Amino acid sequence: MADAVAILGAGAWGTALAAHLGRASSTTAIRLWARDESQSRAIESSRANARYLPGVKLPRSVSVQSDLRGALSGASLVVVATPIGALVGLIQKMQSNADIPLMWVGKGFVSGTDASMVALPHQRVAPMWKAPVGVISGPSFAEEVARGLPTAVSVAATERTFAEDVARLLRGDSFRAYVSDDLVGIEVGGAVKNILAIAAGASDGLGFGNNARAALVTRGLAETGRLSIALGGKRETLMGLAGLGDLVLTCTGDLSRNRRVGIELAAGKRLDAITAALGHVAEGIEAARAAHILAASLGVEMPICAAVYRVLYEDLAPRRAVEALLAREPGPEFH
Repeated sequence: MADAVAILGAGAWGTALAAHLGRASSTTAIRLWARDESQSRAIESSRANARYLPGVKLPRSVSVQSDLRGALSGASLVVVATPIGALVGLIQKMQSNADIPLMWVGKGFVSGTDASMVALPHQRVAPMWKAPVGVISGPSFAEEVARGLPTAVSVAATERTFAEDVARLLRGDSFRAYVSDDLVGIEVGGAVKNILAIAAGASDGLGFGNNARAALVTRGLAETGRLSIALGGKRETLMGLAGLGDLVLTCTGDLSRNRRVGIELAAGKRLDAITAALGHVAEGIEAARAAHILAASLGVEMPICAAVYRVLYEDLAPRRAVEALLAREPGPEFH
């Protein structure tokens, strides 16, 4: 579908996506935009992103630049690969390019001018953008995508034909892309799984074992489904790649930054020290705050996410949080 794709954000995921698309298509020009000029020059000259994705060489079809206007010029598709917190601000700078179809790969919620104005990304972005918009989500660690290991994702958009076009562009020898009509469910799954990964990391860090992790994943999936339905999504979407698939990966994979946050919290480390050592954004930290606000406003019960919120923002000890969850009176499994 695209003669030129602009990927905005030269972190791990943006770089991995550029590498994948550069390998998958010999006719599509890939432009990777890095906000920092010195980083852009370093990646372009070395053909590798030593800071975020060392050891992965970029194909020659990928150009790297720090000029946003140049990256967007003549592009037929824009993919925003920044953390979700930077999505709206970046889009506001691109209003003159609002006729270019737009995708993003960040996972989380966005806020308005008031921190209590929490929304899914497409709810905020679609009214600001003339062309169709959508999201690429699913179990996809950047390092494995960059190395060409088998990966499958979901693509959802405000227009199905756009999602189908992007899915076709993404598909390669080891990369599968499926189309979903449930944009709400895809975004809810991607946002909440990061919160649950923090909980899973804390459970593992406290030595609670495999049974506890499996129960946490399962009950966390139920929470995600309740929120999705309240926002107009479909419960069955959460059984797919952007729901269960991404949740299992992020709660169990050693490459998960959010799981690492939970492990470190269980070890008694301070959150600011943990995030400083990560070197990457752990989306679940801010997502926990947003989900707490959103669940309260919708009257949705999300006890695991609420426990993560209290650990992160109210200094509740992880062990006390687990004890409080275990002390809850069990209700019906499905409601």
